[in-house]
Amino acid sequence: MQTMARESWTDERLDEFGKRMDERFDRVDERIDEVRRETKQEFKRVDQRFEQVDQRFEQINERFEQVDKQLEKLGSGIETVQKAIVFAAITMSSAFIAGFVAMATQV
Repeated sequence: MQTMARESWTDERLDEFGKRMDERFDRVDERIDEVRRETKQEFKRVDQRFEQVDQRFEQINERFEQVDKQLEKLGSGIETVQKAIVFAAITMSSAFIAGFVAMATQV
């Protein structure tokens, strides 16, 4: 079915058309404002989550610092044991050498 085209726009029709366009744009503006509000709220939530993640990373850093301190203590303890083993080996070697020298001089 074909529609008949109007040949002219009256002032009344143009005014009505303008009002309808204004109403539609007002609705679009309302929707955009709503989306902006929702977006701001979501970004606030995301920011809060990032703050929580930052706090967790701070806790993890503190734990790693504690582990580092414990490993340093363990390292110095191992170093002390190594020195004691080397000292014992030198002492025993010296004792063996002294014993062999004593045995060799008695022969």
